[in-house]
Amino acid sequence: MDRSAPCLQVRAVVSGRVQGVGFRMWTLRRARALGVTGYTCNLDDGAVEVVAEGPQMVLEQFITMLRRGPESAEVRSVQVTWRQCSDAYARFAIRP
Repeated sequence: MDRSAPCLQVRAVVSGRVQGVGFRMWTLRRARALGVTGYTCNLDDGAVEVVAEGPQMVLEQFITMLRRGPESAEVRSVQVTWRQCSDAYARFAIRP
């Protein structure tokens, strides 16, 4: 990852058949491969929340991956919100 590029944060809420299909673990692997930090967790409404920090170009690539998801999932929508980087995360993790 390019450490000289400005850091941003993206929050993505992924809806569809995304719980119970390995979506969070798939997201963890993609995030770590891209070098972004943050977390993913299940939401009570059946969606999955993803908060990631890194350079904009890398995060855009990550969002493209989230729109596809793993083969076991059926992504219907991804709502994206951009924010300032918080630098609050040392790595990418799965939250309960």
